[in-house]
Amino acid sequence: MKKPILSTAISTFLLAVAPAFAGVPLNGLQGDGGIAFNPVAFVAGTYADDGQTVSAPQVGAWYVRLDSADIDWAAASAAISAFRRLELSYGYGWIDANKYGDGSISTHNVGLKLNVLPDGAFGQAWLPAVSVGGVYKHTDAATADALGLDKDGADFYAVATKLIGSAPVPVLLSAGVQASDEVVNGVVGHGDYGFGWFGNVDLIPVSWLAVGAEYKSGLDADKVRNHDYYDLHAAWFATPSLTFVAAYVDTGGKNGSRLGVGEGFVLSAQYQF
Repeated sequence: MKKPILSTAISTFLLAVAPAFAGVPLNGLQGDGGIAFNPVAFVAGTYADDGQTVSAPQVGAWYVRLDSADIDWAAASAAISAFRRLELSYGYGWIDANKYGDGSISTHNVGLKLNVLPDGAFGQAWLPAVSVGGVYKHTDAATADALGLDKDGADFYAVATKLIGSAPVPVLLSAGVQASDEVVNGVVGHGDYGFGWFGNVDLIPVSWLAVGAEYKSGLDADKVRNHDYYDLHAAWFATPSLTFVAAYVDTGGKNGSRLGVGEGFVLSAQYQF
């Protein structure tokens, strides 16, 4: 049976007595190893043995339906890592935003993440995993020109992630800070840089299920302030390689200078080779 990139990464979504099943990191909407919107400190990919330098890849697919804004958002991505420390990811997005007169929008996201500290470094079990990374983003949205925004931009982040296995129910905690110039996750375009934070919490009540929440604060980008995002999700670990996710997401609505694209549901399938 394959081994995870970090022993704690696979046990994040498992009870100690359970067999190894798929788990975090997933391939997020932008492709990087994380949950949906937010990266985690663990890097993506699995290793067959200790001597393997480059991991096997993992892939993910997402579908987001934002009913109140009449938006369909699909994404597909792949990620791989080297030396259990360096992650490379790519994500492609397709967004149908006809209600806003922009037709279909395509996005491209290329991510790089470096794990600075593995979980429990220096023999200190309380230390979380810590990573830094960035995502280069491109959108072909016509509204970027109309709003005076750039079609290219980048996010930069630092994140710490910890599994607390000693709790009555295992829990995963993750939090980070981000600098970004994105408008609506980079789909609409890119403006000035703003700073914010993000976080995740997941509980693992049984070996095949995780339930949790995700939050991402809205960032200022030029004259637009992105709305806060959050989701409530459940992940089913169907096999040692396959994970399915369902979630409710709220990206906020347009309120003065705060811009969101409504609420709806999310479905995802993830496969770790």
